[in-house]
Amino acid sequence: MVAGVDVVAQTDTPAPEIGPTELPDLLPVLIRAGWFAAGFLAVTVVGFYLVEPAVARIVRQRNPDNSTIQEAISRYVQVVVLLLAVVVGTAVAGYGRLLSNSALVVAAATVVLGVAGQAVIGSLVSGMALVFDPEFNVGDYIEWGEREGTVESITLRVTRVRTPDGEYVTVPNTQLTDQAVTRPYSRGRYRVVEHVGIAYDDEVEAALTHLEDAAGELESVRTHPEPTAYVEEFGGDAVLLRAHYWIDEPTRRDVFAVRSDYAQIVKRRLETDGITISPPSKRDLEGRIAVEG
Repeated sequence: MVAGVDVVAQTDTPAPEIGPTELPDLLPVLIRAGWFAAGFLAVTVVGFYLVEPAVARIVRQRNPDNSTIQEAISRYVQVVVLLLAVVVGTAVAGYGRLLSNSALVVAAATVVLGVAGQAVIGSLVSGMALVFDPEFNVGDYIEWGEREGTVESITLRVTRVRTPDGEYVTVPNTQLTDQAVTRPYSRGRYRVVEHVGIAYDDEVEAALTHLEDAAGELESVRTHPEPTAYVEEFGGDAVLLRAHYWIDEPTRRDVFAVRSDYAQIVKRRLETDGITISPPSKRDLEGRIAVEG
């Protein structure tokens, strides 16, 4: 004691040591850690070695020449698998209450991200829909709105289309999923329909035969099904005929070329046989003309 003040000697408190007596207290934590690792590894193994290869195979079959979309889809699947593995591991380890207590925070973050990235997320979801749509493929000729062209590539956010004028248009995927898309010239067999009008005085049977035989002169026209021709209707000035023939895997340019060749052959054959194509309209006029003076 110095000048009425008690002096207390300070000593360092030794750090607690973990010994055999403390192991029972750590056992629940180790067990939960083991369950978390087991759940995490189970989901990861299934996702990386079963789900991701299966999805990648589907995407590769649907887009064989688009390596960008293949890599992007694989990354997204891996991220989703890891997030799901964390959730499953946490739940299996008995920390479900922790997830439920943080649900409000997760919901708030989801709302913020949804509002901030609505356009981007919408394009990504639309891109996924287009990638897995069996009726929408690279190489298809499509019409949407007032635009048209050939699909060159499909990504998760946009689709690139080449117009007939040679321009490349980048279209957000939301535009293609929110409106009707027409595919007049898709892959596979395609039926071409032609309409021809002849005069009432001409031989209809002969004209039908010419329409069918004209298609047979084109190498690009299929023989099965065979080209066919019908009488469609009786017009005011002509008998309207309808011809059908099929071609394989057309593009817009192929269809135009085939139709042009077919029209030239039909014109030559009908004119040689004396059959009038698209006869001029006839009108009977009645009345009187008065001349004064």
